[in-house]
Amino acid sequence: SAAMLRSLRRRWDGYKYRFVPWLALNLRRKRRTLRYVPESSQDKIISDEDVCETLLKIFRALFVNDFSRQAHILALLPEIRCKYVELLAAEQNQSEVNSCNAQSQHVFSPEEVLFNTLGFTITRDRSSLLSAGTGVFVTKGFVPKGTLISMYPGTVYRKHEPILFQSLGNPFIFRCIDGVLIDGNDKGLSRSVYRSCSRRDQLGPFQMSDESWLTSAPQNPLAVGQYVNNCSHEKAANVCYQEFDVPGYFPVELKQYLPNIVYSHDIESHLRCVVLVTLRDIKQGEELFSNYYTVVN
Repeated sequence: SAAMLRSLRRRWDGYKYRFVPWLALNLRRKRRTLRYVPESSQDKIISDEDVCETLLKIFRALFVNDFSRQAHILALLPEIRCKYVELLAAEQNQSEVNSCNAQSQHVFSPEEVLFNTLGFTITRDRSSLLSAGTGVFVTKGFVPKGTLISMYPGTVYRKHEPILFQSLGNPFIFRCIDGVLIDGNDKGLSRSVYRSCSRRDQLGPFQMSDESWLTSAPQNPLAVGQYVNNCSHEKAANVCYQEFDVPGYFPVELKQYLPNIVYSHDIESHLRCVVLVTLRDIKQGEELFSNYYTVVN
């Protein structure tokens, strides 16, 4: 009986955030950590330009770090190859770099690239909250207020698209202000759907999204935002969600690091991403806590 009660409690802890009466009751209790948005257009802690600039900065660093494995892409994009050769040369403090000596470059882990580029590292680990399971921590460095610190990966569903079976028992579904849903579950049916959509949209050697967040070793080290836990009375929110539509000019060679894919590809629209932005300075060793509620007046 005790084991059954514990099992029911775990299920409730995962489901209660979607239970409307529980939400209505607890919204009043957590006003100090709620993020109120006057209008959906004002749902911006930092500008879209800052979000895009940060993503481009870390994605370019990841691309250059993995330069020797990008030959099949660069062969089709000779006009941009020189740009990345120059970036690699600067990275290695050399005056000239060609495809031969690029093969011998030192390759850093994605976490090391993140630290070298943005000054911090985040990772998944057991949460400091007893019943929360996995959480996300700043394991190295310092993160200033107003910094893009993570991304929420997953399949993007527009309104009225079928997500019933993927949503059953799934605590990783994020709802955007306009009703768009992002399924950040890396297991079961959700995992299969993401992989299927990602491979459907691949254009020759060009990957339009990143599948590695489904594994324990994501090539984009920011793609762990689905494991950021909800705040509590003891642990106030230190990050918040911000929606971001990937612009049309986003470099095709860097889309391989985007941890999102649209469920239906027959409608032309910008890819929806959700990033997490810090609400205050965060030091090494701190766990990230968000708030699952965004109230639009």
